[in-house]
Amino acid sequence: MSATIIAAAPSAEQGMLNGEEMYRLGLEASVESDGGRSDLIAAHKWFNLAAMLGNAEARAYRAELAREMSPDEIAEAQRLAREFLATRRPRMAG
Repeated sequence: MSATIIAAAPSAEQGMLNGEEMYRLGLEASVESDGGRSDLIAAHKWFNLAAMLGNAEARAYRAELAREMSPDEIAEAQRLAREFLATRRPRMAG
């Protein structure tokens, strides 16, 4: 997770994110940063987690990203999402 993303959502390290916050982290990771590169693996991870919590926009963006990613990149994003869930629990909206 980039320093920018952590600064944008300090609760990410404690796993206290809801689906909307995860969706926003996915958006941030999917656009070019100061270094001129996006992080599609991180974006897919966050969109996947947000989609699991019912965020329909995240589901659509995840599918769009997957068309631009290799099978190995998708597998890595899914592994990172599982790792996140194993060590932290998302916060339900509302």
